[in-house]
Amino acid sequence: MAQGPGELLGGEHADALTITDLYDEVQGALERAFPRRRTLWVRGEIQNVSAQRAGQGHCYIDLVDPESARDRQAPVLKVKCWQSTWGPLRATLADEGIELQPGMVVVLRGTLDFYRPKAEIGFILQELDVTALLGRLAAARAALIRALEAEGLLTRNRALAVPEVPLRIGLVASPGTEGYRDFVGQLAVSGFAFSVQVAPATVQGAAAPAAISAALRRLFALGPSGLDLIVVVRGGGSKADLAAFDAEPVARAVAGSPVPVWTGIGHTGDESVADVVANRACITPTECGRELVQRVQTWWESSVSAPAALLSRRSAEALASSRREHDAARARLCAMARHLLDRQREHVIRCGATIGRSAPRLVDEAWSSIVRRGARVAPLAEARVEHSQDRLVAWRRLLAAYDVERQLERGYTLTLDEHGHVVRHAHEVGPGRRLVTRFADGYVGSVTDVTDGTDGTDGTGVARRDAEARARGHERVEA
Repeated sequence: MAQGPGELLGGEHADALTITDLYDEVQGALERAFPRRRTLWVRGEIQNVSAQRAGQGHCYIDLVDPESARDRQAPVLKVKCWQSTWGPLRATLADEGIELQPGMVVVLRGTLDFYRPKAEIGFILQELDVTALLGRLAAARAALIRALEAEGLLTRNRALAVPEVPLRIGLVASPGTEGYRDFVGQLAVSGFAFSVQVAPATVQGAAAPAAISAALRRLFALGPSGLDLIVVVRGGGSKADLAAFDAEPVARAVAGSPVPVWTGIGHTGDESVADVVANRACITPTECGRELVQRVQTWWESSVSAPAALLSRRSAEALASSRREHDAARARLCAMARHLLDRQREHVIRCGATIGRSAPRLVDEAWSSIVRRGARVAPLAEARVEHSQDRLVAWRRLLAAYDVERQLERGYTLTLDEHGHVVRHAHEVGPGRRLVTRFADGYVGSVTDVTDGTDGTDGTGVARRDAEARARGHERVEA
C-alpha cells in the first residue's frame, strides 16, 4: 500500500528543515555576524549601474573586485540604493561633475541585506565616498594631461595657424540643442558668408566620448583644404553632463586635429581637457560664435572697410583736386585762345591790306609773264612738230624695208599650210600635206611627197629636184 507525503516526512527524515526554517537560520547567522546596525565599507569596481526613472528613483549597482573584474567567475555584489538615499547622492555627484559609469572604482558604506524571495545576499548603500572618487578622477585627468604633454600633443593644435578669414566651419554638436542654436545663431546674424559643415554627435552620457571623437574624425577627412576651422560646442549643464570632454578619446582627437579646433563648452568653472588641448577655448557656444564673427569682422574692417573708406575719401579729394585743376586749365585755355584769335585777326587784317596793295602789281607781272611765255611757245611748237614729222618719215622708211610685199617683189616667197600659217621649218611638214606658195604676183598650190634631211636627199635616195619636178605636175596658178 502506497504511503503519502506525510507518512514519508514522519519517517526517516522527520528532522529535515523547511525552506523557511533554512532561511531563518541563514538570516540569523548573518545577523549575528553582521548585525543590522553594523555598517561596512566596501571597495569595488562598478560592473553595471542602472538608475530607475524619477518616479521610483532607486539605483542598482553591480560591484566586483577590481583585481578580478575581467574574470567571468568573479563574485558580484548586488548594491541597492533606495530613492531616499539616491536622490541627494545623485545631486551631490552632479554638482561635482561625476557620473557613475562601469569601470569606476568606488568605496561604499552600507549594511548587508538578505533578500529571502531570491535567496540573494545584497548590500544597502547608505553613503558613497565622493572625496576619494574625486581624487581618483582628478588623478586620472592629471595623468592624461601629463601623457599628452609628454607626447607633444598638449600644444600641438594651439600651434596651428587660424586663417584670417575662417568662413568654412566644421561643427561638432548635437543639432537642435541650445548650444547648437546659440553658436549657429551668431553666425547667421553676422551677415558674413559662413559655410557650416555639421558632424552630429551625442555630447552627454557614456556614449558621448566615442561619438565626439568619431565626429571629429569625419571632419578630419575634409582636411585644411576643405575646412578653415573646427568648432566643438555644448550648452550649459552639470559637471557630470560635461564629463565627456575630459575623456581621453576626445582629448586626443582634438589635440591631433590637422585643422585648428575651437571649443565652446558651456561651463564657467574648471576647463576640460578638450579646452586645454584646443587651439582656443571659449566659455560658451555663444561666446565662441561671437569670437569667430569678431575675427572675420576685424579682418573685414582692416582689409575692406577701412581701405574702402580711405579710397572713398581719397577719391573725393582727387576728384575735387582734378575739378579745380580742370577749371584752372579751362580758364588758361580760354584766355590763350582769345589771345591767339586776336593775334590771328590782326595778322589776317595785315595780310588783307598787303594783298590789296600788291594785287594790281602782281596781276600786271603775271600778265607780262604770260605774254612772254606765249611768244616763246609758238616757235617751240613749230620746231617740235617738224621734229616729229622727221621721226615719222624715218619710221616709215624702216617699216617699208620690212614690208612683205617689198620682199616678195625682190623674189622672196612665203610658204603657207592649209590653215594659212607660215611654214618656217621642214620638219613642220609631213608627206601628203597641202601647201600654198605666195609670190609677188600670185599663189601656187602644191602637195608634199617626201621630206628630206640636211643632205639634200629624201629617204629613198632620189634628188630633191626630182621631187620638185614631180610636184610641178600638180601646180596651178591662182589669179
